[in-house]
Amino acid sequence: MSDDRIVILAHEKFPDHAKTALGVMRYGDQEVAAVLDREKAGSRVHDHDDTLPADAPVVESFADALAAADGDVDALLIGIAPIGGGFDESWRPDVRAAIEAGCDVVAGLHYFLNEDEEFARLAAEHGVDLRDVREPHEGISVAEGRSAEVDADVLLTVGTDCGVGKMTASLEIVAAARERGIDAAFVPTGQTGIMIAGWGNPIDRVVSDFTAGAVEEMILETGDDHDLLVVEGQGSIVHPAYSAVTCGILHGAMADGLVLCHKDGREAVRGYESFPLPPLHEYVGLYERLAAPVHEAPVVAGALNTKDVADDGTAAERVSDYANAIGVPATDPVRDGADVIVDAVEREVLD
Repeated sequence: MSDDRIVILAHEKFPDHAKTALGVMRYGDQEVAAVLDREKAGSRVHDHDDTLPADAPVVESFADALAAADGDVDALLIGIAPIGGGFDESWRPDVRAAIEAGCDVVAGLHYFLNEDEEFARLAAEHGVDLRDVREPHEGISVAEGRSAEVDADVLLTVGTDCGVGKMTASLEIVAAARERGIDAAFVPTGQTGIMIAGWGNPIDRVVSDFTAGAVEEMILETGDDHDLLVVEGQGSIVHPAYSAVTCGILHGAMADGLVLCHKDGREAVRGYESFPLPPLHEYVGLYERLAAPVHEAPVVAGALNTKDVADDGTAAERVSDYANAIGVPATDPVRDGADVIVDAVEREVLD
């Protein structure tokens, strides 16, 4: 869907709790015609986040978006990925209106639109596609421990928690590496990354025994065509719900280096606030020890998300404190670029 003109559904969540919407808007090739958020209707994207490339209108409904775009819309993209990946019934009128207008609908939910009787019937009637990005392809199986065989070196972003910026860091690292002439490629493992890249395996929807195999499949598919693969991490090894996905990616990727990602100010697991995050320095040992029996992977750099820090000087101090805490160079890859990380990759990872 790289050339599509899209409307993004982000009701009551834009921008701070619409990670999929922000990722596609920042890194995707799609043209964003409008954003749906009934609470913020009448504003514009840049009223809420002026770092995003497109300043589209924020409207109340798909009908309003279609009118604002003079009827020129290719697809509706659901830009929210709630815990559990469920479908909010308040979205149904907008999805129905999009299908009836002849637009495809793209979703990264665990709730598959193609399995919804109403949506499937309407899609058939109007000749549109329902794209369930989180539906794995057939044939994924267990890992064979072969990821280290590829020619490329492999870098994996890992996190202290969910929603700390692993996908963003991965994409920024790839961009910075390419600017230096390094043949780098992004390996997407989540719904937003897949929407941006146009390919990938949705690791958190794969049968648990096949998680590492799904990562290995992608490494083997692309690893001899590039010098550096940057694998998008998911979750956190300390997350009470999602740690299994994190471990599967860690072992399936057989990475040569890790980048530890953290959200400045985060002290407890998001959505599970009774679980405090461990001290930052402990994560380095946790990830390195867990990786080592399969393939040694040192933490070579850190990425700190300082989005909520207004002052650049304060943000720089927070990054410096983070680097000291984890014992490796660090940066905010959005605010300051990923060159510090690529420097570390060149020293510690690339052959």
